[in-house]
Amino acid sequence: MFLVNFIASFTCPGNFFKRFNIYIFIIEVYFSIKSFPINLYLTKYIKQKMEVVKKEVLKKVFPKRKKSAHKYDYGHLLVVGGSDLYSGSPALVAMAASASLRIGVDLVTIAAPRRAATIIASFAPDLITYPLEGNFLDKKHLKILLKLTEGKMAIAIGNGLERKKETLSTINKFLKKVNLPCVIDADAIHAISKNKKVIKENFVITPHQQEFYILTGIKIINKTLKEKIRIVKESASKLKTTILLKGNPDIISNGKQTIINKTGNVYLTKGGTGDTLAGICGSFLAQNNKPFESACAAAYINGKAGDLIAKNYKQSLIASDLINAIPKVLR
Repeated sequence: MFLVNFIASFTCPGNFFKRFNIYIFIIEVYFSIKSFPINLYLTKYIKQKMEVVKKEVLKKVFPKRKKSAHKYDYGHLLVVGGSDLYSGSPALVAMAASASLRIGVDLVTIAAPRRAATIIASFAPDLITYPLEGNFLDKKHLKILLKLTEGKMAIAIGNGLERKKETLSTINKFLKKVNLPCVIDADAIHAISKNKKVIKENFVITPHQQEFYILTGIKIINKTLKEKIRIVKESASKLKTTILLKGNPDIISNGKQTIINKTGNVYLTKGGTGDTLAGICGSFLAQNNKPFESACAAAYINGKAGDLIAKNYKQSLIASDLINAIPKVLR
């Protein structure tokens, strides 16, 4: 009778493992021989390499144009935003979507309180504006908003709506009744944090770190990138939706797929750059793209546009600059 302990470690990088995002695969084999039979124990350690959004994602989200195409064939986006307090934010969202009109969504309609809608209409003739009576969104607008969803392919909601109790309640009632893909940003994130039952699989939620805390109750400001990736993935899985955590880098997950986006720079902290991201993402959803792919493409384009502008403008970059840079990114 004898006892032998043998430990062997094998490191196996290669195309097979890279194909499945695995860059190290270690098998520790423990042979414990005590007379007979031989007991074999296998312990596997698999560490995944995080994928990064590449420009190739754009090939997936831009449908090929048919020669016989007509208006409405490539989507109609509804933007719900604005108030007497914030009138510029929904304009930035819609202008970002308008920049994609050249090769993307056919139409953009903005539903906003009358004063905000008037301001938008005065400088953005390519957009359709629907003025809502009053100074902010409330329950009297619910029926109108639901009517406006007819013929639309997607919705972007939240920018500049304010956080009045009645406004947040109306947002949730609206989201509960609609089945269209939605980009949930800014004040709409505050709304759904109070009623997570309205969250759907076809949503893209676009929080920054503080909004992520409001949504999930998890503070990630001082977390490592590895920890943030894990938390975003787990949160997306729990909520059964797609989350695009804005940052450097952006982290995108639907619970099953997780990826980071490295385009963008320190100057994209400027107010309004998140609004352009929401508008771009909304235009992709309106063209029948899946939430995860829409989020990936939007993050890439918004960040890349920021990179192009930052080369010359640096800290002078403002959100409206991104809109003019988007066509250059798409070349």
